[in-house]
Amino acid sequence: MKRPVCFVCTALLMLALFVQPAAAWDSSVVVFKKNTNGRKTVALTFDDGPHPRHTGEILDILREYDVKATFFVVGENAGYYPDLLRRIVNEGHEIGNHTFSHRCFRKLTVSQMSREIRLCENSLYRICGQKTRLFRPPEGVLPGSIIEYIRKANYTVILWSIDTRDWARTSAEAMFENVKKNVSPGEIILMHDFTRGSHTAEALRMIIPYLIDEGYRFVTVTELIGSE
Repeated sequence: MKRPVCFVCTALLMLALFVQPAAAWDSSVVVFKKNTNGRKTVALTFDDGPHPRHTGEILDILREYDVKATFFVVGENAGYYPDLLRRIVNEGHEIGNHTFSHRCFRKLTVSQMSREIRLCENSLYRICGQKTRLFRPPEGVLPGSIIEYIRKANYTVILWSIDTRDWARTSAEAMFENVKKNVSPGEIILMHDFTRGSHTAEALRMIIPYLIDEGYRFVTVTELIGSE
């Protein structure tokens, strides 16, 4: 099993020229991180999987609460655990492209970046027959040189507005307090289903019932950005 190379880091989130400020969705915008239409919807997103243990745990919790989420999948890991990818899809969740091997885009050529996207797309389609049009770059790093390829490939780039920092092995209580403090309608919440030593599953059991009690509805990213 190969561990994805890079951890997500909010400090590397944005290249200001290409990151759309938090705003309502517009079909001409390449990068999206939140919907500010005021509806009490949030999107849970999970990066880097599938993982042989964590993904199943997360799926069990989502099923328990009847919550749908979006999984940004690493193509190489999908190849290792195709049954988990099929389970994600079969249980009504959404999948997105998170590159084939999770190489950081910071120092890659356009050819290398486009190959990472294309190989992941092919892997996901081969396993579950779906073509996703959502893309999340590793670490949130989006060099300007790859923008034209992304446009031509008809992808929408999805970042996030709340980083739970589960990748840093943050405690479940701290992740819960982070979400509780910062949540507002239209948030895209970043979590992971492929981080050793994380407390993601434990945190979900706190975050999901709290947001439900607060009147929030959980939707996929496509549903979130498509609502007016």
